[in-house]
Amino acid sequence: MSFFQFQDPLVLLLLPILPLLIYLKRRMTPGAIHYSSIQPLKTAQASGASWFARLPQILRVLALVFLVLALARPQEGRKRTEILSTGVDIVLALDASGSMRALDFFKDENRVSRLEVVKDVVRDFVSQRGSDRLGMVAFGSEAFTQCPLTLDHDIFLSFLDKLKIGMAGDQTAIGSAIGIAVKRLKDLKSKSKVAILLTDGRNNAGNISPLKAAEIAKSLGVKVYTIGVGTQGKAPFLIDSVFGKRYVYQNVDLDEDTLKAIAETTGAKYFRATDRETLKDIYGQIDRLEKSEVKVKDHSQYTELFPWFVYPCLGFVFLEILLTNTRLRRFP
Repeated sequence: MSFFQFQDPLVLLLLPILPLLIYLKRRMTPGAIHYSSIQPLKTAQASGASWFARLPQILRVLALVFLVLALARPQEGRKRTEILSTGVDIVLALDASGSMRALDFFKDENRVSRLEVVKDVVRDFVSQRGSDRLGMVAFGSEAFTQCPLTLDHDIFLSFLDKLKIGMAGDQTAIGSAIGIAVKRLKDLKSKSKVAILLTDGRNNAGNISPLKAAEIAKSLGVKVYTIGVGTQGKAPFLIDSVFGKRYVYQNVDLDEDTLKAIAETTGAKYFRATDRETLKDIYGQIDRLEKSEVKVKDHSQYTELFPWFVYPCLGFVFLEILLTNTRLRRFP
C-alpha cells in the first residue's frame, strides 16, 4: 500500500501565519517618502503600476510556503503489513435432527426453530474468528462433513445457510458427530484444536458411543465443548392436523450427564442454553476461551521528498533577488 505523509505535520501550522506576517509588514511600511523632485519617478510609473511590480512579493511568499512544506518533511512510501497468527482450528458439530424443529426460541417476539437461532448465533461467532480455520459437521441419524476446515469464512457461511433440519436423519448420533469432527482435526499441526458440539437430544444412533469418541478426542489433543440447547421439560412443535396447523408439546430428552462427561474428558466445558441470549453468551465465552493469537508487523519504506520543495524555494529566492536588482529595481 502506497502512502504520502508529513513526518513533522505540526510545522504546517506556520502556513496560516504567513498572511498575517505579510499584512503586518505592509502596515509597518511608511506610506510616503520625501523627494526633491518626482520627475524621475514619472518615467517609471507605468511599469510599477502593473502586476509585474508585485512579482518579488509573490515570489517571496511562494519561497516561504515551499520552505515550510520542506521543513514538514514530506515523505512518499509503501507499507506492507505482515500478519502472523497462531490460529485455532475449530469444527462446529451442529445437530440437524428432527427435534431441532422445536419452537421454544424467539426472534423478534416470534417463535422460531432451535436450528434457526443456532445458525444466527453461529454467524456472529464466525465474525469474531477472523484468523481461524472453521469447519462444520452436520449430524442426525448419521454424521457427515458439511464444510471442510477453511479460512474462507464466506464459504463456511454459505454451507451454514444450506443446513436443514432432517438432512442427516431424525435421530441423534452424537458419538459419530464427535468422531467425524476429530477425524477432520487429528492430522493438523495447529496449536489448538477444538470441536463445539451442539445438540438437544440423546445419543440414539451411530456406531460409536459418545464417551468412546471423547476418549479418542482426548488422545489426539482435541477439546470438545458441548452445548445442550432447548427448554427444560416439554417443547412446542408446529404440526399439520385436520384442523390446520397447531402446536403440540413433546418431552425433550437431553442427556446432560453425557454431554458433561464428554467436555470433562477432553478438558473443555459444558454449557446449557435455554434461550437465544444465553446461547449467544455461550459462544462468546468459548470465543474468549479459545482466542487465537494474532501478531501484526508493519514494514514501511519511504523516500524523503523535501528536496523537491527546497529547490523551488531557492529558485524563488534567487529569482526575487535577480528581479529586484535588475528589471524591478526600486528607487532609493
